[in-house]
Amino acid sequence: MKTRYLIVFGFLGLIAAGAAFFTLPLAGGLNFADAVFTACSATCITGLTVIDPGSQLTRAGQIALMALVEIGCVGIMTLGTFFLVCTGRRLSLASEFSVSSAIGGTGVKGLKGLVVWVVLSMLAFEFLGAAALAKGLGVDWYSAAFYSVMSFCNAGFSLSPESLAPFRSQPFALCVLGVEVLLGGFGFLVLYNLCTIRFWQRNRVTRGRLSLHSRIVLISSFAFVALAFVIFMVCEWNTALAPFGWSERLAVAFFQAVTPRTCGFTVVPVESWHDVTRFLSEIMMFIGAAPGGAGGGIKVTTLVVTLATLAAIYRGRRTTVVLKRTVSEEIVRESFIIVVFYGAVIAAVMSALLVTESGRAGLSFENLLYEAVSATTTTGLSCGNTTRLLSLPGRLAIMVAMFVGRLGALSVVLLMAGKDEPESIRYPREEVVVG
Repeated sequence: MKTRYLIVFGFLGLIAAGAAFFTLPLAGGLNFADAVFTACSATCITGLTVIDPGSQLTRAGQIALMALVEIGCVGIMTLGTFFLVCTGRRLSLASEFSVSSAIGGTGVKGLKGLVVWVVLSMLAFEFLGAAALAKGLGVDWYSAAFYSVMSFCNAGFSLSPESLAPFRSQPFALCVLGVEVLLGGFGFLVLYNLCTIRFWQRNRVTRGRLSLHSRIVLISSFAFVALAFVIFMVCEWNTALAPFGWSERLAVAFFQAVTPRTCGFTVVPVESWHDVTRFLSEIMMFIGAAPGGAGGGIKVTTLVVTLATLAAIYRGRRTTVVLKRTVSEEIVRESFIIVVFYGAVIAAVMSALLVTESGRAGLSFENLLYEAVSATTTTGLSCGNTTRLLSLPGRLAIMVAMFVGRLGALSVVLLMAGKDEPESIRYPREEVVVG
């Protein structure tokens, strides 16, 4: 069986196993439909939910939820390769390509070490985040670990039905969780690059350098967060942020500027946001985080390459240049395919929701569109109770969106990496009028 199918069936198997466990009394005894939706959302690290994990899942069920999120974050193939490395088995070329594509590390030397680093670094960052919450706020270790895992993995499941509203008066907690969301969204390759640079050395050869990929991710991520922070502060100063003090406003605005890119946590409800803020959050969800990270969307690198290509076309240049580096035509083509792919999936999901949810109370066009974008980009934000109000066919459409959104970009890359079909026949060229 080809590797691409192993990845797909691996995720499907994980969803099935998680759903089966959630139906057991040990986990909470969810009905089959809710169990499947919860397992799919956790495995796809989305965070959309039709239940309250804090009250409807037992401690065993919540731990299983965290396990599904962790496995979904690190990826089926990456986790499997990690265990192969631990047992000393040799990686096949197909496995190396799949893992390197999943974490965005094609061509990275020492792939085995990188895979081990991915798993161990994820656990380390989550432990540090949990320790900061437990020691800094006195939160019990279990709750601290739960929120730390959900933040770094950009999942957005909460033990409270109000998401992170209980932390709205605790700027330290919001800053810790916001930083974890950012780190998880950077992608493991960027974190690996940052951690392997010897900043204290003057020799550039031995010190190492930030790759083009890392520079694009870091610059664009901070730029998007800064833009979202300013817009949220301006639009919500006298509305959603009105009940908060100065320090709390800054912390809430920072956190809400971070989460729409990757994570489904909210401090203030989405339905209370200004129309401009909600529209901006939809754009941020579509863009997403970085390749190889916990976030979804088209990815910031895809956007930068696409915009650089459009700028090159406007200037009459034949090559795409980003930060004084030329981007290959293959990457440019993949970027445009990914943008079109996600746009098409969102359009298809929205069309399905308009059919399945026609005439249902409380489900406006804007709410359904927000849900479709959130599910396809595996963000997990929802406007009001949209997710719980969906019909069974509507929930099925959302589950397909989450699954395709989680595997979409990776599947496109794997399909494009297949064997090239030789062009044995060349047809006559003729011009076509466009635009």
